[in-house]
Amino acid sequence: MRAAFLEVANDALGSVAVLVAAAVIAWTGWMRADAVAGLFVAALILPRAAALLRTSGTILLEATPAGLDLDRVREHMAAQPHVRDVHDLHASTVASGLPVLTAHIVLDEGCFRDGHCLVILQALQSCLGQHHEVAFEHCTIQLESESIGRGHREHLHA
Repeated sequence: MRAAFLEVANDALGSVAVLVAAAVIAWTGWMRADAVAGLFVAALILPRAAALLRTSGTILLEATPAGLDLDRVREHMAAQPHVRDVHDLHASTVASGLPVLTAHIVLDEGCFRDGHCLVILQALQSCLGQHHEVAFEHCTIQLESESIGRGHREHLHA
């Protein structure tokens, strides 16, 4: 959406620059006014285009949000009651200003029998939305028993 807005704004700016250059040429006869106007428009467009490219590249590469320490997030989640392990932890930004997090959480076996796992899930989601450098409004958390989680321990990518 930002790229579309910049395209329209740049077209409008280009039109104004052409009109100004035409007026300068008509009044003074200085033919290089058109080239100066084009360079002026380009100088205004390039920094915005570079910033847009950087932002879209970060989103497309699913980079971890700036300033977020995933090791600290993992440690904080693992310190919650009944949590045995945290693996397959990923954080990225899927759109401008929309950070998301996914994780597999290994819980005590008893949490699945007594229904306590839903309380833990709610506590983890609340924690992820408030206690870190980046507030995650959207989290996908897979709860696993220890027997299932054993097969995934090598997946500690961030």
